[in-house]
Amino acid sequence: MCSCGREAGPAASTAPPPQAVRATEAIAADVPLEIAAIGNVEASSTVEVKARVTAPVVRVHFAEGQDVRAGQLLFELDAEPFVRQIAQIEANIVRDVALARQAEAIIARDEATWKNLNAIATRSLQLQKEGILSREQADQAVTNADAAKAAVEAGRAAVESAKAAEQADRARLQETKLLVEYTKIYAPISGRAGAIATKQGSLAKQHDNTLVTLLQLTPVHVTFSVPESLLAAVRKYQSQRPLRITAVVSGDVSSIGQLEFIDNTVDPGTGGIKMKALFANADRVLWPGQFVNVKAQLNMEAARVLVTAQAVQTGPQGKYVWLLNAKDSTVAMRTVEVPRLVTLAGRGEMAVVASGLQAGERVINEGQKRLTPGGKVRLLAAN
Repeated sequence: MCSCGREAGPAASTAPPPQAVRATEAIAADVPLEIAAIGNVEASSTVEVKARVTAPVVRVHFAEGQDVRAGQLLFELDAEPFVRQIAQIEANIVRDVALARQAEAIIARDEATWKNLNAIATRSLQLQKEGILSREQADQAVTNADAAKAAVEAGRAAVESAKAAEQADRARLQETKLLVEYTKIYAPISGRAGAIATKQGSLAKQHDNTLVTLLQLTPVHVTFSVPESLLAAVRKYQSQRPLRITAVVSGDVSSIGQLEFIDNTVDPGTGGIKMKALFANADRVLWPGQFVNVKAQLNMEAARVLVTAQAVQTGPQGKYVWLLNAKDSTVAMRTVEVPRLVTLAGRGEMAVVASGLQAGERVINEGQKRLTPGGKVRLLAAN
């Protein structure tokens, strides 16, 4: 009895069965060069409204969440202490003016006395020379004249002091009147008011506690980051015209803006570069703090090689695909360069292949885990 068949059987059974896979064909198509990122909405201006004087809040003239316009009265603080200070300062000014006038009147009297005594001193000195008056009498006349002169100078100093006090009080008066104006707090920008942090009856402290925060919602900014590989293309097309940026809030709600800022450095941690777009936001679709999908078409690239993103694998040497040899149903590894992914209507996410693959070649898109170079495969029907 021949044993050839029994010896060949075990050897044949050691060959692994063909791996079940599905394959897809690389295609050539025109694809848009797009920015696609997650953006964050930011108010174009944010102002924390604070008091410029310390005083209790006596009245709030708006409601939380209300739209306010620049110059609108928001808060009214207690001005009574400053009003009393004004009355006191005005009384001090009246006193200063009276003291100055009184000192001027005294000066007029002392100047007359000084002129008379000065004339007497002059005559006394002459009479001393003629031997009519003694030296003591002449010296007394001169002393009386000097005393009168000193009184005049003291009076002038008193006038200057009273006028200086008046100027200081008038300066204090203007400052206090300004403090009274500060008790009325107006909106510095037009925007939407947030929660009122300091309620009526609470103490507003000078440059300390925030009374309310105003956000300017028209316009707004959307910040986002794009890969550094797209930076050259973005700069190129931005130099030709402002890039139109679409911020998608939901499936059918979006807003159109323009790119206005490109950061001056690439984040070494993420390899991305920060950009900012301005949106008019007249319809209030965008809200500060909101996350949106950002899209922008830079260009349309013709006849790019595309393959489903599932077919592209990542290994130690970079990205690769399993190429199908239809003649003998074997597979081989092929290194490819994939600069980006795109989403096409009806096809889902596709990898743009810059090199390593030609349109029409077939690659494995399901069942790659157990494949080995030169291994046999069994094709399953496409999904």
